Amino acid sequence: METALGWEAWVTLVIIGLMLFAFIRELARTDLIMLSSLALLLLFGILTPDQAFAGLSNKAVLTVGSLFIIAAGVQNTGALKFTDRLLFPEKSKIVPAIARIMFTTAGMSAFLNNTPIVAMLIPRVRMWCERMGISTSKLMIPLSYAAILGGMTTLIGTSTNLLVSGLLEASGHKGLQMFDLTWVGLPAAIGAMLYFILIGHRFLPERDKAKIKFEEGLQKCTFELRVSDDSVLASQSLEKAGLRALKDAYLVHIRRGEEIIPSSPRAVLKSRDVLTFVGSASMLDRLLERPGLEPVKKNLQNPEQSTLPLYEAVISASSKLVGKSLRDMGFRDQYHGLVLGIYRQDAIIEGPLARVPLQAGDLLLIEAPDDFDKRWNQNRDEFYLVAPRRPARAKIQPGRGPLALLILFGVVALAALGIADIVTTAFIGALLMIAMGCLRGIDALRSVDFSVLIVIAGALGLGKAIEVTGLSAAIAHIITEHAKIFGTIGVVAAVYLTTSVLTEIITNNAAAALTLAIGIAAAQELSVPPHAFAVAVAIAASASFLTPIGYQTNLMVMAAGGYRFLDYFKTGLLVNLIVFSITIFMIWLIWL
Repeated sequence: METALGWEAWVTLVIIGLMLFAFIRELARTDLIMLSSLALLLLFGILTPDQAFAGLSNKAVLTVGSLFIIAAGVQNTGALKFTDRLLFPEKSKIVPAIARIMFTTAGMSAFLNNTPIVAMLIPRVRMWCERMGISTSKLMIPLSYAAILGGMTTLIGTSTNLLVSGLLEASGHKGLQMFDLTWVGLPAAIGAMLYFILIGHRFLPERDKAKIKFEEGLQKCTFELRVSDDSVLASQSLEKAGLRALKDAYLVHIRRGEEIIPSSPRAVLKSRDVLTFVGSASMLDRLLERPGLEPVKKNLQNPEQSTLPLYEAVISASSKLVGKSLRDMGFRDQYHGLVLGIYRQDAIIEGPLARVPLQAGDLLLIEAPDDFDKRWNQNRDEFYLVAPRRPARAKIQPGRGPLALLILFGVVALAALGIADIVTTAFIGALLMIAMGCLRGIDALRSVDFSVLIVIAGALGLGKAIEVTGLSAAIAHIITEHAKIFGTIGVVAAVYLTTSVLTEIITNNAAAALTLAIGIAAAQELSVPPHAFAVAVAIAASASFLTPIGYQTNLMVMAAGGYRFLDYFKTGLLVNLIVFSITIFMIWLIWL
């Protein structure tokens, strides 16, 4: 069936081309590129305002937003602490460690957003690797891949699955149910993980820790902590407080006002004492977790929140910081960050950190809002490199872990049994997380990644443009004509591969929006269930293992593991092929 395309289809095609170019070249943030594409479609009259912004009222957007809050509630109650026993054994054999990490992470990612799970586990995995003497490059890619694989197995495993379901409903078909993806995604995930555990891990690099500059522990970092006003450490000696025999750091002295007190075992601590340490940055992380110790200054956003994200920034030779102290520059106000420590190659910093003249090459440990690296990585005149060290940790709500897990179980069970729609159970679950004290309102608001919601809403509008202009039907006809020699399953495979290629170079949600409309049109032409194509698109859009830019978790572990771009291709190529093969076979078995 030949379809004559009008000018609207050609203009839409040009806009999509411009959007892809902007994505590939990273000309702007993903959400801004998506909104700009929608604006052009509105400007040319291809979409009406109702069509362009219908995505904002689609239940996929509300569901994803609610699931962000539920995931934050589970994390902030410490409900997942039991996983430490599963993930981090006392033995350091690499294959059992990879198996534990992959299966446990995949299980969690099936029901919680995988991005916060990976963010939560990166510092834990890194600390375990340091303790066991294992290179982090052997475990970080498995962590990311497992989170991706787990997300493919249920409707709520990733926002892409919910977007695909929303697009299905917007086109007049029944959306995906909670476990529709499981019949295909679970065998694919198990197959890929078994391959990685048995064979694939051999392709992982083993980076020399000395070459991974930002993960080597910074053994001579100087940092300061303060005894808090209501600290349990006040009136205790250094020996009793456990601050003398630290493995990876030593206490240089105590500063009490202008008085400097040597760090003898019998020295007694008082509230508001400033403790100066020299040691590894990982010890700074661990000391901040001790009750009674805090940064010298409260964090910038919320004094009640325990920590903000921690970044490592190397001062460039042209920086105006060179030769000036933090106090001289008003670093806190000018850079919107709080320096917790300074590392200087082959030297130990002496004196209060705020008064130390800075040098080019100094590495600063900076506590700052979570866009610090995005703001300052673009300015090479100030910093050579800004790299995240750990994510923010919101204040833990003690004793609420079982309640948070019960709410999560209720959300999944009620939706799976068909008692209520997933948007209803997720929305109520998010409200219960706040009402029952598992998560404070301000933390709930911060947990929602609004850029993801904007991309989903924009993708729904983009999918509508592809549909109403006849572009999806025309492309589907071309794919069908060329792939039908392999039968219907060949057409499904062609749509899968198209999605897979796109998701490696642009965002997975945008890739799903572009190809699902084509898949639905192909299903109509072939008279097969559209769910066969929907499942293929959902899994292909998530199965991004070849590049660090195709999926957010791959990018998150890149610095932590010291990876290079080609490391993902070497380790992910066969994983992609395994997931593709199992997915196509299961779709053929169930729907075709």
